[in-house]
Amino acid sequence: MPSKSAKAAQPNTKRRSIVFVVYPDFKLLDLAGPLQVFADAADKSGKPAYSTVVTSLNGDSLSSDTPVSLTTDRMSNWTRRKIDTLIVAGGKGVFDATQDLRFKAMVKRLALKSRRIGSICNGAFVLAACGLLDDYCAVTHWQYCEELQESYPQICVHRDPIYVNDGNRWTSAGVTAGVDMAIAMVSEDLGRSASLALAQALVTYHVRPGGQSQFSEILSLQSLDKTGRFDELHQWILNNLTKDLRVEQLAEQVLMSPRNFSRRYLEHTGKTPAKAVETLRVEAARQMLAEGTLPVMTVASRCGFGDDERMRRSFVRLLNVTPQDYKLRFS
Repeated sequence: MPSKSAKAAQPNTKRRSIVFVVYPDFKLLDLAGPLQVFADAADKSGKPAYSTVVTSLNGDSLSSDTPVSLTTDRMSNWTRRKIDTLIVAGGKGVFDATQDLRFKAMVKRLALKSRRIGSICNGAFVLAACGLLDDYCAVTHWQYCEELQESYPQICVHRDPIYVNDGNRWTSAGVTAGVDMAIAMVSEDLGRSASLALAQALVTYHVRPGGQSQFSEILSLQSLDKTGRFDELHQWILNNLTKDLRVEQLAEQVLMSPRNFSRRYLEHTGKTPAKAVETLRVEAARQMLAEGTLPVMTVASRCGFGDDERMRRSFVRLLNVTPQDYKLRFS
């Protein structure tokens, strides 16, 4: 006769089971972010909506790409259990994992009995090696998109989105994009209000739609500007999009003459100041449009375009899509 405490420790059978798959040298953040999302998700009554487990081929204590190792459950323990969602994490060890025949066979066995399967970052290579992404659209970290497409031509690889949902196949870009994908899964299961509450509790910026780009313009500018000379200027631009942002005003912010500023800025970032301002305004507008609450004209005004026609021209020039079409697609 089990004790009351033993009964209390028994899992809630109504919870959806989320089974994560890892291997030696997995990326800790690829696992930890989505794992936390599902661990924190609650149903309407406030009870945990999911049960989570981290598995590996042999149920070993596995090393991550950090000093942290993780105790795992054996994958074979789940061959006769109900699995709602199977998710493969990414990491440096993924390519060795795709060469392990026993590992691939077990992943495929668990995937075929799961309602939904997914991957984070280059974990997509495991699903691909198992044939689980054949004739599906997918994404991975931008550094690996070309390799994934060349290695598995039967997959339609998208190079830009932070995550892709095609049928019951979910794939995401790197690291934090896995959190976005997990929140989107929660939204699919429990509704948008639950996912928004979860995002707020986790202090994420907002719930990003999968069509959002992997690339941040300000991060791109920072990576091009190796010295960080204009980092503070870029942040000032983002905070003052409605102001006059001609070269003279930007040069004044960094205490340089307009001519010297233009030359130095181009040397450091590869862009003219005007082009940088335009791309930052477009990025801000994309985020507002994706949230879906503001009219296009209001977004154009708040992002400093002056009118919606100027914003439309910038969107078409940089994204090959109109603001209205972008809003309809991603909001």
